[in-house]
Parts: sequence; structure tokens; C-alpha cells
Amino acid sequence: MLPTKEEALQELDVAGRLNPGPWIHHSMNVGLAAKNIAEKVSGMDSEKAHILGLLHDIGRRVGVVDIPTHICEGYKYCMEKGWNEVAKICMTHSYLLMKDVFCYEPKTEHEKVIKSFIMNCEADDYDRLIQLCDSLATDYGFVILEKRFVDVTRRYGIMESYIKGWEVAFAIKEDFESRMSCSIYDVLPDIGRTTLLTPKPWKPK
Repeated sequence: MLPTKEEALQELDVAGRLNPGPWIHHSMNVGLAAKNIAEKVSGMDSEKAHILGLLHDIGRRVGVVDIPTHICEGYKYCMEKGWNEVAKICMTHSYLLMKDVFCYEPKTEHEKVIKSFIMNCEADDYDRLIQLCDSLATDYGFVILEKRFVDVTRRYGIMESYIKGWEVAFAIKEDFESRMSCSIYDVLPDIGRTTLLTPKPWKPK
């Protein structure tokens, strides 16, 4: 079950008042990228893709939190709303490696919950699309994958799993491009300008 696009935008508006930050515009851009790509892929629902992109980070409504916390909070919130398809995206969007990322035994409760979910689900086209679009969208627009990877690394540091995730992102990109018969960058507005911008990485106050 999904909310409407109007409901999703309203949720983001409320969330932005609860926890202001660039994540709101990032989420809107993920939604737009997902919509534009899905429109070019046979069999995909572009409105569904738009909604899933808008709400993938909705767990951040609770405040400035780490990655596992916002994932679990988003999942919990969406399940309470009955939005099971969005809840799944909340869980999968940060885990490009899916099952392969959990080559260790998590210690925190949130990571244990995430591992249990990921190990018992399969990524579909919508999971992969939002994972890709999360790597294309910033709060100020769209950038090539390489630029986004550098941006995230400047904020969080680098880990070996990040680089493996980059390889997955490029593979997802190539798969969608083969089905679109064009570059994903062709459908991302103004990417030629925004990808050249170099704002300082955002950090919470």
C-alpha cells in the first residue's frame, strides 16, 4: 500500500518542520529522479517511483540521527501508516550490497532489526531505483555518481564496503540505461550545472 503523491509531499512538509535540513530537498530530488527514470523503463510505475523516492528518508523526521536509526524509524513509521511498500524502501535504500553487507554480527538493536529484514527480502526494481537515485540527488540538484560518492565520503569517511557499494551502483545504472536506451543523466534536470558545484558538506549544528 502507498500514500498518494499529495500525502507524501505533506509528510515531507511536516517532517521538515520537525527536523529542518537539506534532507528534505534531497528527498524531493530523489523522488523526481526516480519518476523521470521510471517513465523511461517499460513496466515501471513512475508515480509509485516518485512517492517511494520522496519518502525514502522519512525516518529523519525524528531528528538528526545515524543511518541505522533513521532507517528503523522510517520503517516503523510507514508500517504504522500501512505503507508497506514505502517501509521496505526505508529499509533497503542505504544497503546497495543488500545481504552481502552483513558479513558481521550487528551489535546494536537497530542493526539487528535491519539485518533480519534484509536477509529475508529480495531487492526489486524499485529498491534498486531508489538506491541509485539516492546516489544521484543532493539537496541542490543532481550530480554524476562519482561526485555524490565523494560528497558522502567527505561527510562520513570511507570504508571498504562503500567502494563495493559504488560498484553495485554503477551496475544498477548500466542496467537501467540499457532499458531506457539513453543515459540516466539525460533525464536529470540541469545536471550539467549542478554537478560542477562544490558546496561544503552539510553537517548538523
